[in-house]
Amino acid sequence: MAPADPTDRLPVEALTAVFDLRETQTDGERVYFYGDALAPERMLLEEAWPAFREAGYEIQLARTPSDHDVVVAKPTDTGVEGVPWKNLLLLLATIVSTLLVGATAWYYIPASEILANPLRALEAWPFTAAVLGVLLTHELGHYVVGRYHGVDVSLPYVIPFILPFGTMGAIIRMRGQMPDRKALFDIGVAGPLAGLAATVVVTAVGLLLSPVEVPARVLAAEGQAIYFQNPLLLEWIAALLGTPTEFAAGQTVHPVIMGGWVGMFFTVLNLLPVGQLDGGHMTRAMVGERQETVAAMVPVALFGLAAYLYYVRGLGINDSVGLWAFWGLFSTFIAFNGPANPIDDETELGWQRIAVGLFTFLLGATCFMLVPIQLMTV
Repeated sequence: MAPADPTDRLPVEALTAVFDLRETQTDGERVYFYGDALAPERMLLEEAWPAFREAGYEIQLARTPSDHDVVVAKPTDTGVEGVPWKNLLLLLATIVSTLLVGATAWYYIPASEILANPLRALEAWPFTAAVLGVLLTHELGHYVVGRYHGVDVSLPYVIPFILPFGTMGAIIRMRGQMPDRKALFDIGVAGPLAGLAATVVVTAVGLLLSPVEVPARVLAAEGQAIYFQNPLLLEWIAALLGTPTEFAAGQTVHPVIMGGWVGMFFTVLNLLPVGQLDGGHMTRAMVGERQETVAAMVPVALFGLAAYLYYVRGLGINDSVGLWAFWGLFSTFIAFNGPANPIDDETELGWQRIAVGLFTFLLGATCFMLVPIQLMTV
């Protein structure tokens, strides 16, 4: 018995209204429609996507080497098939990188001792658990809500790095068109709210743990040390618990607190209302296409912040000036690449979601630091 032709269950007529179809090919469950688009990509997807989505397929527009258009239709991914090896390998690499960074930079274990006995890096497991716990909770918030709305989202990818935290953060991939503004908003806001909940817990635990003793060899060393400013939210949690955030010479906060600091800092960056960042998704859902006007002001604000710190405050490139300048460039790039995924239903959000969005942005504001990182000579 011949296998079923997937084109039999696809609404080809919805596509041909905006696409000059010349040839159709199949590759397993995927279907490739070759021809020429009769409308801009966004308009084409808005016209054809609902019918394909109802049939259980996602579509995207691509180009062939011969400069023709091809619409690729593939079954909607509603679950995780097989073993997500890339996600697992990146997670393993990030566990290793955060253990090594945590052991040497935050638990003050000499690198020579770790080389002699790599198992000593395991002493930094609380730091690794705090940092990855916050980041993964944030991304899993997106993932769970995305699956709830039937949107094709990937499992989190965590990114290994070096100092000062051993990671550059975590991301998920969100493919296809959004059913409506509500889905886009819910997916966008779920990450910051879930991440902030984990951040508060991790910060409270870290504040309640005993400070770490700084070895004499570190105190006697000359050079530069990184100073991390406390965000307002961290100070509020400390005040509520009645715990200090600074200690006498020879002691420093427990490394678990840095998991909370990372959560707060990444929340600020993710809530920038630009492009594919969480704040961009939320703003797109809240104000519609006016989000692009808001996004255009973000690079200006970040470059202005960097200029203020450099010319008015007299800070150096390493004292957060370079940080904000980099994010000015990065936000310019993602703003240029456009806003969130195309949306099928542009029905405006209700006041309840608008209130949740404003509340989330206000929470993010309590995590903002004018000078997050500063190099101090010791």
